[in-house]
Amino acid sequence: MIFHMSVRSNPMLRKTSLALWRAWRSWKSSMHSPTAGASSGPGSRERSEELSSVLTEKPPHSPVMLKEVLHYLDIQAGQVVLDMTFGGGGHTKAILNTAPEVTVLALDRDPTAVSLAQQLAKEHPGRVKPLLGRFSELEVLLSNMNIQPGSIDAVLLDAGCSSMQMDRAERGFSLSKDGPLDMRMDGERYLDMPCAADVVNTLDQQALASILTAYGEERHARKIASAIVEARRVNPITRTQQLASVVAGSLPAAVAYARKDRLHRPAHVATKTFQALRIVVNDELNELHAGLRAAQAALRTGGRLCVITFHSLEDRLVKRFLRGDDLSNLDQYHFSPRKQSTRREKQADEKRDGGSAHWVPLRRKVITPEKDDVQENPRGRSAKLRAALRR
Repeated sequence: MIFHMSVRSNPMLRKTSLALWRAWRSWKSSMHSPTAGASSGPGSRERSEELSSVLTEKPPHSPVMLKEVLHYLDIQAGQVVLDMTFGGGGHTKAILNTAPEVTVLALDRDPTAVSLAQQLAKEHPGRVKPLLGRFSELEVLLSNMNIQPGSIDAVLLDAGCSSMQMDRAERGFSLSKDGPLDMRMDGERYLDMPCAADVVNTLDQQALASILTAYGEERHARKIASAIVEARRVNPITRTQQLASVVAGSLPAAVAYARKDRLHRPAHVATKTFQALRIVVNDELNELHAGLRAAQAALRTGGRLCVITFHSLEDRLVKRFLRGDDLSNLDQYHFSPRKQSTRREKQADEKRDGGSAHWVPLRRKVITPEKDDVQENPRGRSAKLRAALRR
């Protein structure tokens, strides 16, 4: 199922999920054009070519908030650290150099990232243990390695997609590079997993608008959804630039050019649409919740957790998990109408931010990148770091 548990508790999005699967099967059987093949995951040959390209290209972007991560993880010699999003390996490499005899368990759901981890494991024999899987599969993966619950010293969870994924046009994440409208992080592992093209070409207008509102927090969701439905009547939307153009054309120029990022640079009007599609395709919020629970189970008493998020939905989930809120019904946090908190509610929030039965915050307020770091790595401009100690 491509939607997380909050969808199952939200009537509109639950209906959307069922509609997608039914329509997707019908649409797939009627599609014969090679350009509509965004649903077909890359095979081993394509992954080998991608890996070779990644290895020979320029070094990836600097890891987000590396200095802060190393500070709050406080890694000591001989410890076992779990990097739950290996990506390009930047954080893991720094962790290995922080203290002698440190072992890193390098998890990623993307087979290409795990291939990079395997290369790093050859350079550091016995110190890097690559793990292929999602956050929700971590408990089983650790068990298969005979790693007991409550035995890991530190955990880093870096949510969202990696620069490596964003930089590869064929992965379909990028707004600036044309490629198949895919966005799956591990599509080759789950060949029946719908991609972004399936979502935009099968769901009705109301369902699309619900997704853009819920996962992209897009104010103009209805207009964009209407434009997508009109455009696909002429031709299926199968390319990233094709979708970006549809979104840009759906809004007045005054709206399109008014959007700025945190560096006050022009931001593409389709950014939130792409975010929403990526989240729903990869089941990201549910996976993040599963990852937080897995980290809690894996850490020893006194172990440290650092979580990096990149948008408000993720950060809100992490904040409330660490303060001990019941997240079994996620829609109350992500889909209910926003309201002004009363003074009593704000005081209760501040009190709960002091910790929970399982966590002690290492810093009360969220940590954001320093100005110099943002200039060096603009993609990290929206990053937020929360750090906590396992009780």
